Amino acid sequence: MRRAPPRPGRRREIAQDEGVAVADVVDQDADGELYVRLVRAGPRGPLLRLAPASGEPQAGAPGLGDRLLVRLAPGDAGEARLVRRLENSANRTLGVVRKVRGEMRVEPVDRRQRRGFLLHGAPTLDDGDIVLIESSPSRGHGPASSHLIARIGREEDARAASLIAAYAHGLPIGFSTDAVAEAEATQPPGLGGRTDLRSLPLITIDPADARDHDDAVWAEPHGEGWIVWVAIADVAAFVRPGSALDRDAREKGNSVYFPDRVEPMLPEALSAGLCSLSEDEDRACLAVRMVFGADGKKRSHRFERALMRSAASLTYEQAQAAIDGAPDAATAPLLESVLRPLWAAYGALKQTRDKRGPLAITSVERRVILDPDGKVAAITPRESLEAHRLIEECMIQANVCAAETLEQRRSPLLYRVHESPSADKLAALKDFLASLDIPWSAGQAATSARFNQLLSQSGPHAEIVNEVVLRTQMQAVYARENLGHFGLNLDRYAHFTSPIRRYADLIVHRSLISALGLGDDGLSGADVARLEDTAERITAAERRGMAAERSAIERYLALFLTDRVGGAFEASITGVTRFGLFVRLRESGAEGLVPIASLGGEYFVHETASHSLVGERSGVRWRLGARLEVRLREASPVTGGLLFEVLSDPEPAAANFRPARRAPSRPNVRPGRRR
Repeated sequence: MRRAPPRPGRRREIAQDEGVAVADVVDQDADGELYVRLVRAGPRGPLLRLAPASGEPQAGAPGLGDRLLVRLAPGDAGEARLVRRLENSANRTLGVVRKVRGEMRVEPVDRRQRRGFLLHGAPTLDDGDIVLIESSPSRGHGPASSHLIARIGREEDARAASLIAAYAHGLPIGFSTDAVAEAEATQPPGLGGRTDLRSLPLITIDPADARDHDDAVWAEPHGEGWIVWVAIADVAAFVRPGSALDRDAREKGNSVYFPDRVEPMLPEALSAGLCSLSEDEDRACLAVRMVFGADGKKRSHRFERALMRSAASLTYEQAQAAIDGAPDAATAPLLESVLRPLWAAYGALKQTRDKRGPLAITSVERRVILDPDGKVAAITPRESLEAHRLIEECMIQANVCAAETLEQRRSPLLYRVHESPSADKLAALKDFLASLDIPWSAGQAATSARFNQLLSQSGPHAEIVNEVVLRTQMQAVYARENLGHFGLNLDRYAHFTSPIRRYADLIVHRSLISALGLGDDGLSGADVARLEDTAERITAAERRGMAAERSAIERYLALFLTDRVGGAFEASITGVTRFGLFVRLRESGAEGLVPIASLGGEYFVHETASHSLVGERSGVRWRLGARLEVRLREASPVTGGLLFEVLSDPEPAAANFRPARRAPSRPNVRPGRRR
């Protein structure tokens, strides 16, 4: 990121000369340790372990997505020490009003913040109001003073979870007046110089609750192979470089999806209107025509700026049911002419996918189902259908085509980069696998094929090995430099297929328009000049959005479980730290903490290699991945926090365990308060 030049007479830049720098929290290991990357180092800079702040503990421990001021350790220690949190977390806090003995206090909604605030000058507020406050520095240990910035809502509102998550993570909410005006002034597209694809029965296949339709697909036989069309909403035709719409979209970075609402990247007039590939409506698109052989290998492709008319807007469940022999009124007319050819083409593409061997990590997504009043009706796992994999593979192939075309034209673009795991993470994986007697050679290269072999041969440990392999992976980023995509096992990859909800895709569309001479609304000089900055911004925005989505779901889950406090649940240990165990309920996927002080009378030692807490005297252990029964002690919908106690017995000591000499009988206490 480019620095502003120092002003005359200004103190020198401390970030370089005094070992202080700005960093983002970008990773967390299975033991709860946080890792930061210096902003000035860019998206591929080295990870540094975050050490706690020196001196008095701060209110509000940092978490994933936070921006921090850190002091670098001398030499190459690979460590950064927290100085303070920056941006939204510095002075502003989202909380709930609590009236206590005539005082108005604010309880932070972030469960990492342990200190409350005194609120002054807001007599009209009521107990339970959700507020945004700005606090004054506090020198003592009591609550700091604060003043009101805005009242956000009420804690008993069933939809407060998403609202809290959006504000707590600093999501840009809504749009500027100019952006809304630009969106509402847009007109339906005409054919103009576009290719007319309205005769092709392209269809969209999306989740049942989708409000926008980015992509449409169609396939037909071609010799012994297949022609597959993927048509993507032509957002670049409506969102021009430098416009108010463009500025807002770049700031947002992506749409954020909550159980009860969407915070879209584009105003509704576009996201659910003229940019959405709605059934029986003429829509502008940027389409790619791909030719595949019977073996699924791509023979050729070309891009067209076109006008299309969707023949149907189907759900994944509708399309799958039709293929499985239960078509409905919408899918029956399309079964032979559209759906069966699509499935047959996917059969060919799947051959190359299987040979390519992308990383086969499994994860269960949970869907929060709300009733008409916004209350949680159920928590269910999202079903994985072949229809999902069909659309996914079509989109992957289209994204590869975009990257290939722009590389061939030497045009600037944003790659979707997923690097191979770091040496440190691979070493930690090796140590953990050794604790399960699973061999893993550090000398061999880490490939997706090797990981897949490990996952398929883990036997009774398959679930926890899957979890640890997932945590071993690097996070994907956007970058101007191509470093490949490890997870998909692809040499080049760029996001092209979702420009309604991702700014990266809009940049790729503009680059294709410029490179192929498809219009005068392609990549601008300003776009090119700030491409690296855009990559950093939208990568951070993506993580911010993911954190907000995750925290909203945590709050909904806590709300769902409030009337089951005291109940027993089957769970698995998903994290082992110095201060306790993180467990995930098998029924709902809700996660919470078992404090180490509740595990028993003896002192437990944290073994990092085996991801275990081990009794110092008895050797009994609580190990990552172990199944156990827990009781819910507390559920806080405002913070999303769940507190559990263990009902099961720990695993027995290892055969080679030796108790520590003169091990004192001492219980574990709160972090930082060990005796």
